[in-house]
Amino acid sequence: MSPVPPANTEATSPEERSVAALRRKEALSRFALAGTLVFLCALFALTTHNHVFMKSTNLINVASQSAINTIIAVGMTFVIVTGGIDLSVGSIVGLAAVFSTGVMVGGLGFTIGQYRVDLLPQLPGVGGVLIGLGAGLTVGALAGLFNAMSIVRFRVTPFIATLAMMLIARGAGHLYSVEPIRGVPPAFIWIGQGRWLGIPIPVYLALTVVVIGWAVLSKTPFGRRVYAVGGNEEAARLSGIPVGRTKLLVYVASGLCAATAGTVLAAQLQAGDPKLGNAYELDAIAAAVLGGTSLMGGRGTILGTVLGALIIGVLDNGLTMLHVSSFAQMVIKGLVILGAVILDQARQRP
Repeated sequence: MSPVPPANTEATSPEERSVAALRRKEALSRFALAGTLVFLCALFALTTHNHVFMKSTNLINVASQSAINTIIAVGMTFVIVTGGIDLSVGSIVGLAAVFSTGVMVGGLGFTIGQYRVDLLPQLPGVGGVLIGLGAGLTVGALAGLFNAMSIVRFRVTPFIATLAMMLIARGAGHLYSVEPIRGVPPAFIWIGQGRWLGIPIPVYLALTVVVIGWAVLSKTPFGRRVYAVGGNEEAARLSGIPVGRTKLLVYVASGLCAATAGTVLAAQLQAGDPKLGNAYELDAIAAAVLGGTSLMGGRGTILGTVLGALIIGVLDNGLTMLHVSSFAQMVIKGLVILGAVILDQARQRP
């Protein structure tokens, strides 16, 4: 009879222990985020007049306002996980808002001298809304494609490429319409102000984007490629991962998320305004980094980003209820972003 080999007393390999430690750290980070969110809610509940912060109407309002930043931040998470950054999302929000509403109200065309060339006439009702939404999303996708081509094809750094796109989109939005575009159809307003089972439609849209983003990033081969590119781009390329195509899809997705947020925001306000997206890029970056997405790339989760977006939404709402000036809120938000970056750097240390 051959001797029975001794049992392996080492429960796991060093690699498995490293992965387990990383997962524990991420779980602890999410627990800390949830605790921060609960703390802020309790703080504002105690300090606002008549505890109005915790009333259901205000909490629903916070969720509706946070939905916009959440949608943008999901796309931003993909970009940052690859090791990039997208500064253009705020301007894309404004451009998509003004372009989609412009198509709904006046159709699609251009003027040459005294002549008007209509590529697409104004359509009434739901048909016009769908065409307008499609136009807004197309603009967002094209802006994301521009970013991707600048970065992948021409080797421009993400910061400079998306900064250029930020200026282009902002200028294009104001060239398209200096004034807000009003008179949008009721069906479009329902997207921003309608409710189902007492919950605002923007919240359902944000949840849909979150679920899709979570599934793609966590459960698909493409998501694994995104992490691989951010973790070590050269190693990913040598292992056969199409790095350029992965980045292209990520930046297009970011543009689509920003355009989606822009159309929803325009529906909430019943008007398209090129200034709507100002500073949303900072909120989206802050939400992602607060949620544990590393600015160095290779790490981040959609769930963490959602918690980060909720923290920012609660902070904005609570400070407004306490009558804190908008300038003081900017200071506080800047400190939050700085703190998030410092925490990210601390997480990089072994």
